[in-house]
Parts: sequence; C-alpha cells; structure tokens
Amino acid sequence: MPKTASLPAPIRDSWRPHLALGVTGHRATNPAYSAHAAAIAAALEALFARIDAICAGLPGERGPVRLHSLLVDGTDQVAGELALARGWDLAVPLPFGAALNCAINAHPETLADVDALLAGRPAGNAAVEAKAAAIRSITARARMFELADRDAEIETLWRRSLADPEDRAAARAFETLTSDQVALAGRVMIEHTDLVVAVWDGKVANLPGGTGHTVAQALKLGAPVLLIDPALPDTWRILGRPEELGIPADPAAGPDAARLEAIIRAAVVVEGWSPARLGEERWRPVSSRGFGLYRRIERVFGGAGGALGSLRVEYEAPGAIVAGSGAEVVAAAAAMPGGDPAVVRELTEDVLPLFAWSDGIASRLADAYRSGMCVNFVLAALAVMVGILYLPAGMKESKWGFAAIELLLLGGILALTAAGSRLGWHRRWFAMRRVAEYLRHAPALLLLGVARPTGRWPRVGGATGDGAAWPEHFARHALRDVGLPQAAATRDYLRAGLERIVLPHVCAQQRYHKAKAHKLETVHHRLDKVAEACFALAVASVLAYLSLKGAGMLGLIDKQVAGTLSPFFTFFGVAFPTLGANLSGIRYFADFERFGAISHVAAEKLRAIEERIGLLLSGAPQALTYAAAADLIHALDEAVVEEIASWQAVFGAKHLALPA
Repeated sequence: MPKTASLPAPIRDSWRPHLALGVTGHRATNPAYSAHAAAIAAALEALFARIDAICAGLPGERGPVRLHSLLVDGTDQVAGELALARGWDLAVPLPFGAALNCAINAHPETLADVDALLAGRPAGNAAVEAKAAAIRSITARARMFELADRDAEIETLWRRSLADPEDRAAARAFETLTSDQVALAGRVMIEHTDLVVAVWDGKVANLPGGTGHTVAQALKLGAPVLLIDPALPDTWRILGRPEELGIPADPAAGPDAARLEAIIRAAVVVEGWSPARLGEERWRPVSSRGFGLYRRIERVFGGAGGALGSLRVEYEAPGAIVAGSGAEVVAAAAAMPGGDPAVVRELTEDVLPLFAWSDGIASRLADAYRSGMCVNFVLAALAVMVGILYLPAGMKESKWGFAAIELLLLGGILALTAAGSRLGWHRRWFAMRRVAEYLRHAPALLLLGVARPTGRWPRVGGATGDGAAWPEHFARHALRDVGLPQAAATRDYLRAGLERIVLPHVCAQQRYHKAKAHKLETVHHRLDKVAEACFALAVASVLAYLSLKGAGMLGLIDKQVAGTLSPFFTFFGVAFPTLGANLSGIRYFADFERFGAISHVAAEKLRAIEERIGLLLSGAPQALTYAAAADLIHALDEAVVEEIASWQAVFGAKHLALPA
C-alpha cells in the first residue's frame, strides 16, 4: 500500500462538471403554443445555441449539457429533440411507468387502444399511434427514471373513467392522481437542474403538474427560471424569486444575456478554484503519530477505557471501501429489483472511493488542527511552570537555563501556530470534511433519484474569493455526474432501497451520534471538574502558606518553616491556576459540550427519521409511495446539512492561534 494517494484515478480522469437544465411548457394543444409553435421552436434552438456558446467560453473542462424533461408533447418534446441534436444528454423523470406514460400521453379514447399501448402494440387510432410513436422514439434515446409506484391505481381509475364517462368520481380521482404524479416528476426535474426553461403564458399557476405550477415550484426551491412568452418567444426574461411572478414583463426589454451567463457561470465554475487543486491533497493510510493529543484527551476524559492505549487509526483505503465498509451497500444496490447497473458502477468506482479518500484526509487534518491547538495550550502551561521551577528546585543560579527552556517552549507555540496557518489545517479540514459528509449518504440519494435542489445548497464563503465554496460545488457535481437512475421506481424498488440502504445508514449514523454526544459531554464534564480541582488546589496552596506564615508570627511554629517552603507554595500557587486555566482553554477551544449537543440533536433527528421509515415499511402497502420515500430522504439530507452548518458555526472562527 503506498504511503500517500492523490485523488482516485477514475474520479481524477473522468470528473467534469456539467450544466443541468430543465424544461417545461405548454402542450401542443394549448392555443398559445399551437399559434406560435414554429417561432417557439426557433427561439429554443437559438437559446440552446447561446447556452452552448456561453459554456464554451468558460474556463475549465465540462461534460455535455444535460436537459431534464418530462417529454410530454409540445414544448418538452421539441426541446428534447433539439437537445439530442446538439449532443446533449437527455434525462427524463417520468411521472408513470414507461408503458403507462406512453399510453396516457397518447390520449386514447377507447379501452382497446389503452390495452394495445400498455402491451406495447400499435394503437388502432392513427392519431393516437402517431403520438405514441413520437413518445417511444424520443424516450428510447433518453435516460428514464419512472415513478411507477402508483401505476396500478392510476390504470384502474383510468379504465373506469373510460369505460363509464358518466363516472365523474373516477375521472376526478384519475385527474387528481395523475396531476400529483406529474407535479412530483416536475419536482424531481427541478432538484437536478441549475436553470429551468419554461414556455408559459403566465395565466394558470395553481394546477398541480401544470407549467405555471412547475415554474412557481422551481422559484420556491431556488432554481432560476428562464421564462419564454409563447406569443413573443424572442423576448425571454429570467426570474429568480417567486415574487417576480407578479411583476409584468417589459416588452421593450430584450433577453437578459448577462444574467443568463452569470447563472451558467455560477453553476459550473468556482472562481479561483479548479478540480486540479484537489491533487494537492494526499491520502495516507494511518493517522499521524505527532498529532494525537486531541484524541488522547477524548480517550482519557471520555470514560471509555484504554486511556493510555494506542491512538493509531487506520483509514479505509479508497480502493478497499467497496469490499469493506461499503460492501453491504454495494450488494444492496446491485440487488435492487430493476436497478440501474450504471449507478452501481458509479458508486463502486467513483462515489464511495471519493468518500473514503476525502474522509481519510479530513480525519488527518482534524488531528493536526485540533491537536495543534491543544499542544499550544500544553506548551503555554509548561512554559509558565518551567519558568518558575527554579524556585522549588533551589537553583536560582541556574535561572537562565529554565528561562532558556521557557523560551524554547514559547518558540514551539509560535512555530506550531505559524505552521498551522501556512499549511491551512483549519481551512483544508473544513473543506474536506464537508465533501466527505455530503457524500456519506450519497447511495440513498442516488439510488432513489433524490437530490438537494441547487438553490438549497449552503452558500459558504462564496464572497471571500478564496474558493471556500468549492466543497459544495464539487460534491454537488460529483453526485449530479451520476444522474437519475435508469430504473422504474416500483413499490418493490422503493422497499428495497429503504430497507437495505436508507434504514441501515440512518440507524448507524444515529448510533454514532448518540455515542459521540455521550462521550463529548463526559469529556466536557470531567475537564471542567479537573480544572476546578486545579483552582481549588491553588487556593489550598495559598491558604497553606498563609497559615504557616501566620502560625510563625504567632509563635506556634518556627518562623523559618514558611520561608523554607515559600518557593514550593509560590510554584504551586502559579502552576495550579495555570494548569486549570489551560485545561479550561482546551475545553473552550474544543467546545466538547456544544459538539455533544450538536450530535445529540442530530441523533434525535435521525431517530425520528428511523421511526418514520419503520412506520412506512410496516404500514399499508399503498402508503409506500415515491413521494413518501423521497420526503424521508430529503429529511435525512436536511439533517446532514444542518449538522454540518452547526459544526461550522462552532469551529468556523476558531483558527489555530496563540493561547490567550
């Protein structure tokens, strides 16, 4: 095993950020669309050409643009064909299984045509078959993620409504359920995009699954929307907030090209940083021998035993995680019914090795930074105590020697502080830990097609100009590179994902945070007690000296006793408060109590998610839907991001510095 390892080769050689677009718009039957269909197609073609030109002018390498679309007739299919013609990737979150989606969007009017389309046969009605053929043609060239969990229920209601047009209850139930599924697929699309392109007349915004509803949902989730008026397709504008929907468009204003370029640049470029800089970090297989003091303090004061045992930690190698701690996840992913082998391959070759790599580096940097500060406090205490040790040692004539040692200790503090600042231990630890934590629950996200919307990622350090925002950018694109799985999210698929991937991960993390909270709270409490004891001993030392001095003055003992013992009392009177103050400094710097509280909160959130997953899996089968499963994974993702934010709030300003 090499002593160091740079960014794993598959990631280093293949990782490239890409721009992700979404598209929504009116159907072909919409009057506003049909009256301007040719102009809308031309406007979309010009827009896509402009986007390609903007991407070509940005620094660094990128993958092809990826367009997400539900591929209904009209805007979606036109945009999809244009994207494929430009060599873009086409990803399709279908609101239903592929067969049912084709059948519903072909709009058959008879059960015979429904049966034919669901069986994969041509429909008898030529117009219906033409629509179905167009859908089959474009979906065959796309990556499809099918929300097929409610297909049986939807098909039953659809058949009832066609068989009996007077059954308004069945028709309403069918319309409601299909609208909900379309809205859900629209949310999946939004979560995976940087910019949503919408062809919308601005009239109806409250129909679930409709174009206006998708536009409003995108803005609510923080995704900007490029809005094209179907009557004036060349005069598009960009909206960034829901409130902008109420502001009428200015017909005299041209397309906001500058804002479009800014959005694209922000999506794929971090100014002053490039993925090549990751090559500067080196993964090592074991923890550093020189920086173990922080973990020793945790061991000694944490009450778990083995206080003086070895602190050596072996980090899991990026190339070994698939057969090691990630083996169960990989096996579960491969066994998912109808799962996507490409996603499993991405997990094994890219995502899990990247997690192991960043986790190992972050752990070593954490040791260097936290132990470095603890060493500074210890050296400061030793400097003070050594500086006056000549008194009880009776070596006043050798005071210069003690002063020299004190100077060396103080120099060590300065050297260590300078090294930590120059090597950026704090900054690098923060960055690599964020990457690792964002990727820790990646299998749950990727296998179930869930993503944190671009607008909901934390904005960290973006205005500082030092590239501090790159971990979020890198992790987002590392996850996005995998993309939606080519799979049908049936109830069996969802159950397998929740039972074998999400639930074990949540349980393991809940146990980890619970144990961590207990350990850190114990460390805080015991450090506090020892620091208090030091100050109590200092008081006792001073009182003892004063008592002896008073007894001598009263003639109760020889006056020389207090004088003889005075150097010892002076030493202890200084040493104990110094030691207590520096232990308190370590406790304040490490903030064991607040970190324990953060882990306690995280454990409680994870416990609640664990309980919710258990209830969903043990409940009625029809309750296990993609919407319910996605909500749980979003809750998991939110808990992770909130824990990272709390951790950063504690340690963000605690740079390696001189103890004061």
